[in-house]
Amino acid sequence: MMPVTMRQGPIVFAHRGGGQEAPENTMTAFSHAYEAGVRHIETDAHVTADGRVVICHDETVDRCYDGTGVIAQMTWRELSALRHRDSGEQLPLLAQVLEAFPDAYFNIDVKEPGVEGPLLDVVADHGAADRVLVASFSEPRLRVVRDAAASDPDRAVATSLGTEAVVRLVGAAKSATNPAWWHVPGPRQGAIAAQVPMRQGPVRVVDERFVAAAHTLGLAVHVWTINTVADVLRLLEVGVDGIVTDRPAFLRDFLDARGLWTPPPAPGAVSGPRD
Repeated sequence: MMPVTMRQGPIVFAHRGGGQEAPENTMTAFSHAYEAGVRHIETDAHVTADGRVVICHDETVDRCYDGTGVIAQMTWRELSALRHRDSGEQLPLLAQVLEAFPDAYFNIDVKEPGVEGPLLDVVADHGAADRVLVASFSEPRLRVVRDAAASDPDRAVATSLGTEAVVRLVGAAKSATNPAWWHVPGPRQGAIAAQVPMRQGPVRVVDERFVAAAHTLGLAVHVWTINTVADVLRLLEVGVDGIVTDRPAFLRDFLDARGLWTPPPAPGAVSGPRD
């Protein structure tokens, strides 16, 4: 199963590969993060009209590529002809990314309904279930993934909590009640992490009580998207397990200078929340 904690210091997740240090969601960005020693990459997946799983945050190519169109309505042949506006690269395929970084871990946000099946097929074809975590705001999408994972070891990816489960976990933390009473899924249901923002509007999500409640259920806490020293220091104080950042090389150096950088474990290793 994908490691979601480290023995010292938090895991660094390269958000879209590290969009402030390289063009987001490109092979260049993933390579940059990898060369900096970061082995956990957060990214996003869509499915083309002919069933190929591609890496892109937006549902359209308009912002990042030299064309226009909705990914779900375009074929791979059409998409493969486009080039990134900054780097000149082709839109990556998930299969290509898994092959290029065989000892990296991927936190993949399922952006649209219907992505789950094709994504799990690619993961199974590459024997990569133990290094993939599927994330989504959508509880129904996560249930599809968890049901498939429970019935097929080749598709046994981990998942994070959906929005409804996070709201229940926040409620448990703020009321100081047993989070199990709030029916928050945990490792037995295939969920191994709560991936959350520091704040949601006026509500502070991540504090010591939230981290403690998550750890009670065996869940790691990963916080997005963190790019300032002040926010990193606050998260270190409350003991989070992972930090999702657009500045992976910077964060790696920041943690290393404080003795808080841990080289990533080998694929297949399992680790739980820190003591």
